[in-house]
Order: sequence, then C-alpha cells, then structure tokens
Amino acid sequence: MEWNLIDKQHEFLRLLERQGKSFNTVKNYKADLQCFNTFLIDKQQHLKIRSFTGTQVQEYSQYLDQKYGSPNSVRRRVQALRLFFDYLLSQEIFPENPLKKMPVSPKVLDNPEPTPFPEVLKTYQILKRREKESDGLSRLVNCRNVIIFHLIYGSGLKVSDLAKLSFESILKDKHGFRVLVEHPKRDPYSIPLPAVFNEDFKIYQNLRLEYLNQENKEMDELLFNANPYKVLSGGISPRGTELFFEELRRELKNDMTAKSLRQSCIFKWLNMNINHSTIKEWLGVTPSYSMELYLEELSKYPIAMVFQEIEEEE
Repeated sequence: MEWNLIDKQHEFLRLLERQGKSFNTVKNYKADLQCFNTFLIDKQQHLKIRSFTGTQVQEYSQYLDQKYGSPNSVRRRVQALRLFFDYLLSQEIFPENPLKKMPVSPKVLDNPEPTPFPEVLKTYQILKRREKESDGLSRLVNCRNVIIFHLIYGSGLKVSDLAKLSFESILKDKHGFRVLVEHPKRDPYSIPLPAVFNEDFKIYQNLRLEYLNQENKEMDELLFNANPYKVLSGGISPRGTELFFEELRRELKNDMTAKSLRQSCIFKWLNMNINHSTIKEWLGVTPSYSMELYLEELSKYPIAMVFQEIEEEE
C-alpha cells in the first residue's frame, strides 16, 4: 500500500485534536515529528520509509542525544514518535512499533514556579471587579472567568479537566460545593471548593440560566466558548482556557499561566497541612508521585510560598 509520511503525520495530529488535546500539545507533537523528518532527510535524503530498523532506531537515539542537551527534550521526542508509530501500527502500515525497545531517559521534573499569592489575589479582585461592572453577555463571560479561576486555584484542576466538566460536575454538600472529576481510566473523585466559590457560583448559575432562557438554548456543559455577541458552544477547550490566560497576561502584565496558578494551589494545600495522599488524590496522580520539589521550594522560600484561601468579599 502506498502512503505518504507527511500525510500520515497530519492524520495523526488531527486525531490528537479530535481527542481533545490542547493547541500547544498538538503543536509540540508536530515539532517533535518534524525533528524525525529532519533526521530522515539528514540520513536518507528523503521522507519515504517502508521500514524502520533497529539500527535506524539506534541512530535516531544518538542523533537526539547529540542535538539536545536536555533529557526531557529527548524523552519527549521519543515518546511522540512512539505514539506516531502506534498510530501507523493501528493503520496496519507497520507490523510492529520499532521504538518499543528504544530506551527512554527518566523524566526530569522542573522546579515549580507558582504565581505569587499577591498576584493571585490581585487577579481574583480584578476578575470580580470586571464581573460587577459589566452587564449582559459580557457579565456572563466575566463571571465564567471567575469560575475558571476558582476551579484552578480553588481545586487544582488542569485545563484538560475543565474541558470535560458538565453543570452536574458541581456537587452541593453540607460545607459548600465540590467538583467531580471523571477520567476514563480511573474512578471518579471529587475535590472541595473554597467558601469564596459559593456566592460566585450562585451568581454564575443565575446569569447562565437567564441567558439560556433568553436565547432559548440548552447547554449541559459547565463552561462555554463565546464571542462578544453570543455563546458559540458549550464547553471550553484546553486551547480556549489557554487563550483566556494569554489575554490576562497581556492585560495584567504578569506571568500567570493555568499551570503556575495550579502550582499555587498545591502550595496552598501544603500550607494548610493537608495530607499528601489527599493532595495526590485531588491532583489525579499516582500515590508514587513525589511532592519533594514542592517541599524543597517551601523550605527554601517559606515566606514567598505562603499561599492561602481567598476570603469572601464583604
């Protein structure tokens, strides 16, 4: 069967998009596969491969080691190519994945770089002020942004978690609210939301219902994608959340990302002396996940790492 490597790579990237991978994730996979293409051109002068032997796998490993000094960079490119060959295997183009036996360097974790608490607090106050000073659809969008903030700093959710939330994911209990997180490969679990979430969520509930009734729309998803004129669709993609933070960074002139805000949440939990097993459960990681880097940063910069829950405005 005749096939084109570039076409198959484009098909693979489109599959990742359909699976809900973020814009940046797909972009990184594309760059990693381009590295493989460059290797093929350097070694073989073309992009036509009908086989990929153990010798070539070893040559590619050496090529990556020479080109990149970071073990994480090498590891990421090997994993990207391994997943791509899994895709070719599923298409019955290759009989086996030639990269299965290629050794992968252990992942080196970067030191956490949380958004400092004064910036966290300032951001929340600005988001709340925008919500109070706007009306109509603009107010609904601003209120949605407040909820995104709470879900990340309040309960440590990732952007991929936000994309999957339905309105029923917010559970009421005697202490306030919890957010239910569901993954296809593990049991669902719930994370408590801070007290400050309660009133903000009630405002969002009312504004959302008012808008849907006015527009005669139905929407099961908790969050939504919108332009200045209307709600475009229910749910917000990882890329949509990333765009929100990009706009926030430009306007507030800070370095906050969804990742740095989530790391701030982890330090907040540590300062609250929450059991590490509970923190790992809320983060959706395995019990073997190490909190060592966070504890080291906490010990080195104890004052800078004093994060706390945001108090309700009076």
